[in-house]
Amino acid sequence: MTENNETTYPKPLSELEDTIGYRFNDIELITTAFTHSSYSNEIKSGGRVAECNERMEFLGDSVLSIVVSRFLFEKYMDMPEGELSRIRANVVCEKALGRFAASLSLGDYLFLGRGEELTNGRSRVSILADAFEAMLAAMYLDSGIAAVRKFLLPIVSVEIERMLRQGNTCDYKTMLQQIVQQEHGEKLSYVIVGESGPMHSRRFEVEARLNSNVIGRGSAMSKREAEQLAAKEAITLFGVIVDD
Repeated sequence: MTENNETTYPKPLSELEDTIGYRFNDIELITTAFTHSSYSNEIKSGGRVAECNERMEFLGDSVLSIVVSRFLFEKYMDMPEGELSRIRANVVCEKALGRFAASLSLGDYLFLGRGEELTNGRSRVSILADAFEAMLAAMYLDSGIAAVRKFLLPIVSVEIERMLRQGNTCDYKTMLQQIVQQEHGEKLSYVIVGESGPMHSRRFEVEARLNSNVIGRGSAMSKREAEQLAAKEAITLFGVIVDD
């Protein structure tokens, strides 16, 4: 597709390899990592096949978590578990991943369907975050966890230091759990009460419930983010001041 500025998308993946400083042995892995479901579904109607990045995003989420967890465990030896969890939650959340992806211009390399192309899918945070996780999975499958660590740690370490300087390490779900645990026998749960939008761009409605009572609601493009927003609303209900 050619836009008014004559830029053709997606850009060659060889340029991405230059940007991230990694060469893939199996180029099909990174191609799949940047194939959005909208593109996969669109060409399927024309009789062609291209696997989308949803399965790789699933794997990349776990790879991301283990790399960040190990880094925090080894780097901050005296930090308690609760603080480590809060930092990790902020580093692996959709908003942070979207920033990482945008800093690398990952949107330029995505294979998108026409609908997503026309609605600014290349800059949508949820799509960028998923592509970032899928890219980590591609690296992991191509060369193993060491390659992921070499690429990822310089990025996340800067983000972690920034958060520590600003005191912005708030994991609302952990905070809410700590509040609830002060009262014995209370049961906290998160329930998906609604989903909307096309399959490649779902929005989730989540309720935070204390026993059977709704204490907070959240809506976001991922279940994890919706749960965080519901927890944040609940914390506010309990009288705790929450700064963004």
